[in-house]
Amino acid sequence: MASFVSTDCFLPALKSQLGFLNHDAQDHSSGSISVSRLHKAPKSPFLLSSRALDVKPQVQSTGRSSFSQTAAVKHLTGSVTRTEGLRFAVVVARFNEIITRPLLEGALGTFKNYSVQDEDIDVVWVPGCFEIGAVATRLGKSGKYHAIICIGAVIRGDTTHYDAVANSAASGVLSAGLNSGVPCIFGVLTCEDMDQAINRAGGKSGNKGAEAALTAYALTWNLLCSEHYVVDPILC
Repeated sequence: MASFVSTDCFLPALKSQLGFLNHDAQDHSSGSISVSRLHKAPKSPFLLSSRALDVKPQVQSTGRSSFSQTAAVKHLTGSVTRTEGLRFAVVVARFNEIITRPLLEGALGTFKNYSVQDEDIDVVWVPGCFEIGAVATRLGKSGKYHAIICIGAVIRGDTTHYDAVANSAASGVLSAGLNSGVPCIFGVLTCEDMDQAINRAGGKSGNKGAEAALTAYALTWNLLCSEHYVVDPILC
């Protein structure tokens, strides 16, 4: 089953290693660009075994435009055929738990449907939405996860506290992704009333936690496809 940890049980953040990428010159005769291997591979959670990928790049020509003839464009498409090695973290706010727990259950259910193993999912509970960004940043910098889902619920009350918390949660999740280099998915509901929240936590408007998990899953294999193509074009 998925592991649940508290905010005071973090491993020290792992130091990342910089890599150097050499790009060969463009072959104008064939219209292709060859990409060399990394001189020194960075420590990245996205560098997995090629067995986890089914990457099929497609080259499509856009034809002659009104301005100039464009070069062939490489389109990377692929799908994860094996989820072994993919790890996800879910940061959940306890405040409004009547809403956030169904959102969490929706996210975990989606991962299960896509064959992500329970032991590859860590769930971290935080007091409220305001704390989500700081914890997501720490988890992202640990280098253990391919994507982090941030789940919470902010419901408008009689004061402007709603605006402060909602804005801080959104900017915190965005900053976490930018600062850590790991995708952080915004799964925080910002609703006018409890009915709106219930409808989006498994009601008639679906389950936004499940949608966040699907976004994390899809974004992960897109990034895996892209990084594997850069690191080793033979895989593609």
